[in-house]
Amino acid sequence: MAKPRNKYIDYLQYLGLRLFNMFAHMFDVQTNYRTARWIGELLWRIDRKHRRIACGHLRLSFPDWSEARIERVARKSIYNMVYLAIEVLFTPRLITPNRWRRHIRLKNTAESIRLLVRQETGMILLTGHFGNWEVLGYMMATLGFPTVSVARPLDNPYINEFIMGVRERTGQSILHKKGAITSVSDILAQRGSLAFIADQDAGRRGLFVDFFGRPASTYRSIALLAKRYKVPIAIGYAKRLSDKFEFEGGIKRVIHPSEWAGHDDEITWITQEFTRELEEIVRSAPEQYLWVHRRWKHRPDGSKAGGDGVA
Repeated sequence: MAKPRNKYIDYLQYLGLRLFNMFAHMFDVQTNYRTARWIGELLWRIDRKHRRIACGHLRLSFPDWSEARIERVARKSIYNMVYLAIEVLFTPRLITPNRWRRHIRLKNTAESIRLLVRQETGMILLTGHFGNWEVLGYMMATLGFPTVSVARPLDNPYINEFIMGVRERTGQSILHKKGAITSVSDILAQRGSLAFIADQDAGRRGLFVDFFGRPASTYRSIALLAKRYKVPIAIGYAKRLSDKFEFEGGIKRVIHPSEWAGHDDEITWITQEFTRELEEIVRSAPEQYLWVHRRWKHRPDGSKAGGDGVA
């Protein structure tokens, strides 16, 4: 049973976020990025636990890297985490129908946009904890392609309401993971678009596929939905290009139902394919991946990795 939350502490945290939001908007974006780097450096120095997790995951994922390179990428990964928090606050102001081209460069999106326009079937959109995954869904909604994102609500209900309000401002809808299967089925049956963050640990009962050379527990529900409704899967990303709120928003690959038809284990094939694409996205800019994320928390034998989640 989850420990009861203290509503007063929750509200104080919410007030802190609103004050931070107010002060952030008193300065331009580049000033906020400088502040984010300062906060990131502070976290790198004092947060030994997450520094250890990030470096541990990088050592196992890139065994040929030097220790200096591992620490350099891990540090930038911590910065990236703080950048994301700043960018979420500025996204509604900067990603608008008239201004989005100043901040986002599209790459390899023609096929997925064509599928969205035709609406012959539904579509599943996947991304990972890379770059700014939040701006991706916001961009799609701004372009006139609202999606339904399946996400876990934040523990603090006040902060959750505030952040969800930001995400839904352009028409993007958020569907909570708990009890979502019936709803997502309805969305795909009606030729809608579903978005998932697909690199989350799925626990002991997840489907284990290769991710950076190690078995990673992955939700099989994505592949099951794609197979059942015969919908394509688009793997996308939003890579940060500078400290001026500039991103490359792209589609790495679209996996069509014809590609998995006939495989002995279609669910495993689909899951491994989109996981492989997510890995290639991360390899393109590893410093923008959330290496503190406990991606390899569970092992195939049912056991857990160490207390820091590093297998």
